[in-house]
Amino acid sequence: MRPFRFQRANDAAEAVSEAAHMPLSTELAQTEAATQFLAGGTTLLDLMKLDVMHPDRLIDINGLSARHAEIRASASGLRLGGLARMSDVAGQAAVRRDYPVIAQSLEMAASPQLRNMATLSGNVLQRTRCPYFRDVTWKACNKRNPGSGCAAMDGVNRRHAVLGVSDRCIAAYPGDFAQALIALDATVEILGPAGAITLPFAELHREPGTTPHIETRLAPGALITAFTVPAGPWTRRSLYLKIRDRESYEFALASAAVALDLQQGIVKTVRIALGGVATRPWRAHEAEDLLIGHAIDRARAYEAARAAFASAQPREGNRFKIELGRRTLVRALMQAAAMET
Repeated sequence: MRPFRFQRANDAAEAVSEAAHMPLSTELAQTEAATQFLAGGTTLLDLMKLDVMHPDRLIDINGLSARHAEIRASASGLRLGGLARMSDVAGQAAVRRDYPVIAQSLEMAASPQLRNMATLSGNVLQRTRCPYFRDVTWKACNKRNPGSGCAAMDGVNRRHAVLGVSDRCIAAYPGDFAQALIALDATVEILGPAGAITLPFAELHREPGTTPHIETRLAPGALITAFTVPAGPWTRRSLYLKIRDRESYEFALASAAVALDLQQGIVKTVRIALGGVATRPWRAHEAEDLLIGHAIDRARAYEAARAAFASAQPREGNRFKIELGRRTLVRALMQAAAMET
């Protein structure tokens, strides 16, 4: 790990102001900013040890928790502070009862020890587990070294993405919680050098395109302060299904976050997000369109699943993810339709 400066901040505006005063190594790329925020540190410190990230300064923002770690459910929806810990949110009775997809997506991630440390904002910003990205001896990684190529294209790519890929990058987004947020039409509150803004969560992450190193729309020095999930009749009939090589402490090969509003067995509203198979949290609008106004049976669910993967672009090692992803979505839809709410 390279030397760095360390300081603490007790106010969000102070933290953002301090971060904005430092020089940036790459314009627009928040992950390459010379100053990074430290909360749980469960991803950042790993990447610093691997020399993938090497900020000049860390600003410890745990002192902001008193104002930015709330967990509040109301008739209008759910408000989650960016510094709320994963385990605290997953354990809340109101979340487990009214937003089970959120609780499940958090409970199925990482390990109990990591969930006790990791914050929600850090969780949605975690970076890919692509081995070519995390091993700096591989020079060809457009996400780490823009313009250097992508070793995963013709390398070991079993865990890589089939949706949202480009000819520059096929790294899969690794998180779980983000799929629940995008399925439930959450918004994200951001405090940055230009002030406070609120975005649909669906607009936070970017597909790689020609700039894989620019992963989100966060400006350097910006801080996620909260997430808001609107209430709706679909939130209780929701679930997160995660398929992985082992039952714990493992990233998804394919996952599905599903939320349904059924009226007399007919789909009035459905929200679907896919994980483990895409370069960013992925909303499957094409699949949703095929389900609205119909009863869910296995044939209809599989038709929707085919639509969800119609644009897939697999490589040799991850071709299996298309059928695995379809079956994962079918299973999630059937389980959600059978839920008692």
